[in-house]
Amino acid sequence: MRVLFDTNVVLDLLLDRTPHAVVAARLVTAVERKELAGLLCATSVTTLDYLIARAIGRDKARGAIRTLLRMFEVAAVTRAVLEAALELDLDDYEDAVLHEAGHGAEAEAIVTRNASDFKGATLPIFSPAELLAALE
Repeated sequence: MRVLFDTNVVLDLLLDRTPHAVVAARLVTAVERKELAGLLCATSVTTLDYLIARAIGRDKARGAIRTLLRMFEVAAVTRAVLEAALELDLDDYEDAVLHEAGHGAEAEAIVTRNASDFKGATLPIFSPAELLAALE
């Protein structure tokens, strides 16, 4: 299954945010083992770098980004994605961009801890626990 990871799920792992880090780690391990095809939105990568650098320093952030880029595919953010996101019935434009980038990258689902932010999505939405259960 090709799954687009919302930024919050990756942050849970990288910033060891309890209690969410455990499930996030299991999902990222599934990506690493090729049991799951993981995608990150291009905008998530820059956001992750910014937030991780603020929390643990620039060098560690860049190392984390390098590791993520080896494991995950990147869903492009193009003009078409940005325009399609404007038409999507989601309250948050950032979430709409993530959703439409996922469509463009042929994601089959999105994993997020904020499923309510994706009401109106056309891709299936999983919580981390739901996705983990589906994999097992």
